[in-house]
Amino acid sequence: MHIHNGGPRQQLDEIVLFPFDDHSLPLQCGVELHLEGHMTPCGRTRIVVDLGEEDAPDSERVVYYGTVHRVGDELWMWYLGQGKDPGWFERVCFATSTDGYNWHKPTLGLVEYRGSRENNLVDLNQGTHHVQSCVVYYDPDDPDPDRKFKMLFQSRKYASSFAAAFSADGLSWRESSNNPVGSWLEMAGGTRHNGCYYICGQGGTHAGGVRQLVTHISYDFENWSQASCMGMRRSNVSPRSPVTGSSAGEQIHLGASLWNRGNVIVGFYGMWNGHPSNDRRLVTMDLGLAVSNDALHYREPIPDYPIVSAAEDGWQELPHGNTLVNYPALIQGQGFEQIGDETLFWYAPWPEQSSDGVRVASWPRDRLGYLQPFTAGRMRPGQSPHIISAPIDLDGRPAHLALNIDGLGDYSDVTAEIITEQLELVPGYSAADCIPPQDSGLSQPVAWRGRDTVQHDNGPIRLRLNFSGIRAEDIQLFAVYMNTFRG
Repeated sequence: MHIHNGGPRQQLDEIVLFPFDDHSLPLQCGVELHLEGHMTPCGRTRIVVDLGEEDAPDSERVVYYGTVHRVGDELWMWYLGQGKDPGWFERVCFATSTDGYNWHKPTLGLVEYRGSRENNLVDLNQGTHHVQSCVVYYDPDDPDPDRKFKMLFQSRKYASSFAAAFSADGLSWRESSNNPVGSWLEMAGGTRHNGCYYICGQGGTHAGGVRQLVTHISYDFENWSQASCMGMRRSNVSPRSPVTGSSAGEQIHLGASLWNRGNVIVGFYGMWNGHPSNDRRLVTMDLGLAVSNDALHYREPIPDYPIVSAAEDGWQELPHGNTLVNYPALIQGQGFEQIGDETLFWYAPWPEQSSDGVRVASWPRDRLGYLQPFTAGRMRPGQSPHIISAPIDLDGRPAHLALNIDGLGDYSDVTAEIITEQLELVPGYSAADCIPPQDSGLSQPVAWRGRDTVQHDNGPIRLRLNFSGIRAEDIQLFAVYMNTFRG
């Protein structure tokens, strides 16, 4: 299958229609978007990767300018640790988990630190250079087994220009002979999309300030574009009053961490809100939500909405806290995972000097936001709430349809129709033929009389969902799944 939503044409086994992706769900009537932000209340900060022991390489700081990947049955995390070194000196550390909450720091024996190899340091130049950020890519199908893991990192070795490294096991790394492969870039997220590698961060050579979301591309991981795409900006533009100073005003910190769902890329970015005084100590920084369909151009479904709030993070007792040192601020690393019925995302405090461990945010699976019907306001008599997708090519393959939905009941219903690209009903797929889900759930199947899949060989189709009932406003639609496999 593939969807005509402005992204590259690529064959997909599953298409996910999120309510906040208005390129995949462009036509809407009588529905309103809501996002589900994460906030950790006072005294409930859950640190999942804590500071290390006295002589460990992460005894002073645990900084999540790193990455999480699923490798086999485990989650692997690469993060930065600061030990008892003079000045700012961070190295790449490693941890594993099976559930995303409980992490183990294995003894790797690869790098000597303070007279011992009993630590969890990965071998990147034997830890001889400060590493400011790293993004790891996992390519298990790479024909060269020595390049199964790939890393872009920012290091003093190259004056903070980004460099590449490769590994067979994710632990022992070999640098590219082309290093540095790019210019100055503070990075947070990366993905491979339609055969191309993307690295997302802040930097580039665009006008209007340094903290903008920019992306560089490469097709072989060795040769990266020196030009970058400015995918999103928050800086003041006319007619707003101009802001002076590198830390003042609304900016984007580190670009975005990226969750590639095939037809859409979900990004969490650093929502830098600088004080007019240009004093970095007064910066606040939640994490915002941005989406892209081409991995280059990003948009905010709801501008300035904190999908992960920094408020009260790290507070253990009221009214005491650490805001006398820093205002509330967070950093995002690369890594989203589905664990059972949950979606997990990892993050940490900013600045690094205040980072005492990696945190985790969780949602019920894929429930980052929802569309909710309404019948008042601008709705006219005879109109009913509904949405229509972008055109989808099934490419001759039958597809299953399922809904991530809440609020269904005796007085709130949803039905699905399959229509052509030209909005004409496909026979056998009308609302009257639909056998809709009766119960709420994370993946509720939809069928039609005599059909449990969508099949159409005569051009692209669109999906139409209709919301009805005297309590239609109870419905919350979190995601729509079309896939060529069962599940």
